[in-house]
Amino acid sequence: MKLHEKRCEPCRGGVPPLTLEEQAPLLAAVDDWLVVDGHHLEKTWPFEDFATALVFVNAVGAICEDQGHHANFEFGWGEVLVRSWTHKIDGLAEADFILAAKIDRMCL
Repeated sequence: MKLHEKRCEPCRGGVPPLTLEEQAPLLAAVDDWLVVDGHHLEKTWPFEDFATALVFVNAVGAICEDQGHHANFEFGWGEVLVRSWTHKIDGLAEADFILAAKIDRMCL
């Protein structure tokens, strides 16, 4: 099953974050996301104006709500930065990569 076809499973804590070796195949399955310090995923999208960036943030926010897995956003005129990590384990879990794949799929 492809990542974008999966659902984010809630993390109950008590499990370690994914190692760099575990992250590698998941990172290869998403488009242009970066793993930062082994801790979180991030990706920036360019936009022509603030209004279009805001529409994008709201659309991604709806995906986050549907999945029960919430990303962080920085946005303004011309770009949106999305960051994702699993707060309960303070690192990356498969759910972060699933969310990234769903966001990528929305952008097709």
